[in-house]
Amino acid sequence: MGRTFAYCRVSTADQTTDNQVREIESAGFAVDPKRIVAETISGSVAAMERKGFSKLVDRLEANDVLIVTKLDRLGRNAMDVRATVERLATNGVRVHCLALGGVDLTSAAGKMTMGVIAAVAEFERDLLIERTQAGLSRAKAEGKALGRPQALTKEQQQAVLAARSNGLSLGSLAKQYGVSRAAIQRVEKRMT
Repeated sequence: MGRTFAYCRVSTADQTTDNQVREIESAGFAVDPKRIVAETISGSVAAMERKGFSKLVDRLEANDVLIVTKLDRLGRNAMDVRATVERLATNGVRVHCLALGGVDLTSAAGKMTMGVIAAVAEFERDLLIERTQAGLSRAKAEGKALGRPQALTKEQQQAVLAARSNGLSLGSLAKQYGVSRAAIQRVEKRMT
């Protein structure tokens, strides 16, 4: 029979993983303290880029069980969670999530749950893209300038074009206006 491990994560130093450990114990899992991996790291960091989690994965063997209190302990988003669970399942490790009723995410029911979560995540991402595009379109329609502000005023841009047509170098103009050579090239590209 495999061993049981727990992974507990908090985002900031003023938080503690004690509640997660208690929740795992209350669910009936007896985890040896040396098999509880706790770390303080932002959830925005991918699971495999976390030092503690990466070391834990190296310790896990086939038939081991990994317990987490919530899915977000496993990854930064649904796709990261899914990739992490699939990697562990490939190695024969079962993953239990207490927030989902203790379901084994590598089982048929767990895979279905992960599929639903992935579909919801994709839907949310698509909605975000739609809202962003709608906002950009509205801003353009209102005549707002999008993107980074131009380094040079319209008058300076006209002066740059005139100086370039008189043979002044990119470097000297960049130095004169306190911008990069690329900024001068963009003026030429935009204005011609």
